[in-house]
Order: sequence, then C-alpha cells, then structure tokens
Amino acid sequence: MATSNKAAHAAPDTSSGATVHDVARVAGVSAMTVSRVINGRTSVSAATRDKVEAAIASLRYQPNLAARAARTGTLRIGLLYSNPSAAFLSEFLVGAMDQCRQGGGQLLLERCEDIDSQRAGIDCLVAAGVDGILVPPPLCDSPQVLAQLNQMGIPAIAVATARPSPGVSAVRIDDYEGALAMTRHLIALGHRDIGFIEGDPAHTPALLRRQAFEDAMREAGLQVPPHRVAQGYFTYRSGLDAARQLLAQAPHPSAIFASNDDMAAATLAVAHGMGLQVPAELSVCGFDDTPVATTVWPELTTIHQPIADMARAAVNLVIDEIRQRRTGETSPATHHLMAFTLMERASTGRAR
Repeated sequence: MATSNKAAHAAPDTSSGATVHDVARVAGVSAMTVSRVINGRTSVSAATRDKVEAAIASLRYQPNLAARAARTGTLRIGLLYSNPSAAFLSEFLVGAMDQCRQGGGQLLLERCEDIDSQRAGIDCLVAAGVDGILVPPPLCDSPQVLAQLNQMGIPAIAVATARPSPGVSAVRIDDYEGALAMTRHLIALGHRDIGFIEGDPAHTPALLRRQAFEDAMREAGLQVPPHRVAQGYFTYRSGLDAARQLLAQAPHPSAIFASNDDMAAATLAVAHGMGLQVPAELSVCGFDDTPVATTVWPELTTIHQPIADMARAAVNLVIDEIRQRRTGETSPATHHLMAFTLMERASTGRAR
C-alpha cells in the first residue's frame, strides 16, 4: 500500500491554479462529469469527454496520477480530515491503513480547516484520482463537504457522526447511550454534584453526549445548574480552560465528565496543579478511549469507541460502494452501528 502525508504532494502540477470546478465551468459540464473523465469512467459520451479534455488542456490541469490509477485499476481512497485530536486521528489511521493494505489499496490524506480549504482539499483528492473518500469528525457533520462529494459523484463514508445523513453511508457508535452509561456509572458511585465539559457544538456527538448527561441526571432526580457545564471544543487546551472554570467554583464538583479523553486529560492536569487527589477528591472520566486514556495518571475511566475498527469498517464500506458503482449497481446508504464499552479505570472512585 502506498500512503501520502498530504494528497497535494501526490497531485499533478497545476501551475495555473485551476480546479475541477474550473474545468467543469469551461467545459460546460458538471464537476461530477469532470470527475468521471479524470477517473477514466466509461459512462461519458465521446463528445463530452472531448470537451472536458480540451478544458483540462486549456487550463493546464493535468491529472496524470488519476489516469494512471484508472488504467491500473488500483483503488485509491482519500481521507479528508481536520480533527483537532491527534490521538483520535492516530487510531483512525491505524485502522484505515491496515484495511487498505489488506485490500491492496492506497490511502491519500488531505488536511483542511475552513470551508475554502475543504473545497480545495476535495479537489486535490479528486485530482489525485481517489475513488472514494472517508470523512471522519468533525467534517462528517459538514453539509458543505457531503454535498460537494455527492455533486461530484464520489462515494463518501461519514465516520463517528451521531446523526448520519439518510443518503450517506456511515459508521458510528451510539453516543447518547455511551454518555448515558457513563453518567449512570458516576451516579452509582455516589456522585450527585457532577460537572460536564461539552465538546464542539458543530459536531453532533457533542450534542448527544450533553443531552444524555442531562437526561441521566434528571432520571436520578438531580439538577444540572448552568455553572456546572463548561464549553470545550474537543481540544486539550479547551479542556484546560473548561476544567479551570469548573474547579474554581466553591465547592467544586465531586466528579467531572469530559466529552472526550483529551479534555479529560486536561482536567487531570488542572486537578494535579491545584493539589487535588484523583479520585479521592475528584473523579474524572472521558470518552473515546484513545491512547491518551492510558498514558495519563491515573488512567482514565472512559467510553471505548473502537476507532480503529470503525476506520476498517469505513474502508470496507467505501470499497463496496466503489465496486457497485463501477458495475452500474446502486444501493441505499448503509449505517453501521458498532458497540461501545465502558472502561472503568483509576480516575473514578466513590464519592466522599
């Protein structure tokens, strides 16, 4: 399997700065049609193919790698990412690369941030000849990204979205049930005053995890005062700010449930800096069970999300969709739900 740290490195030289959309505009066709020509698909008329190829030539847009991939039949799978958690991305790459290697495919990576770079990132992957694209969080919840891929006729798999689109295949866990289980675990340990650090509100799992926390507290007859919820964005730094906000309160919560492991690890750091004993004076738990959960002290109680296995499943799904499209078959989107596990470790204990 061949890999690339950035798909743009493998893409052909387009010194004119032209994109797939520019080619489509000049040729008077859709971006999807340009993509089909670039990838050597046979479902394009000779006249249309000539127009697209003429536009490519006039704009000096020369997707040589894409043509080579089409000729050899090699499956090229793109990964479009902007995840702020290096731990999540590391686990995801392990699974995706392993599954691509087993299938004899190539995995190409492209990082993006804002809307403009998302569009450019997709263009780079298409220019490099990808047949399908994996979209992990938070881009899995971006209507713009999913709409662009659909318009271009590129199979896409959304990974770890809490509310998958009916028309897009997805691999996920039940974030609501996972957060419900964790909150009930803290309540079973005797905690009644629990702080919560929520994740990026633009990412659907963050919304469901907070909703589950509030619902579990309500079913136990417990209140969630607004000052016991702090805003985070799934990053370690945002976790530091949120934990300081919660632990500066007097009295502070007896437990803090952070929406991911990076923010939970940041909470541990703040607690240690304040001289608080974990879990004797403060229980801390996270979500995801990324490698950081077992590299901090004490090790984190967390919800295990099988990220590497989810990436493997996503690769299998996108390969299936690619092959179906090549044979002219169509099938409804597949939503694959995977199991989570509550991992009880040393960062949580009974309330005192």
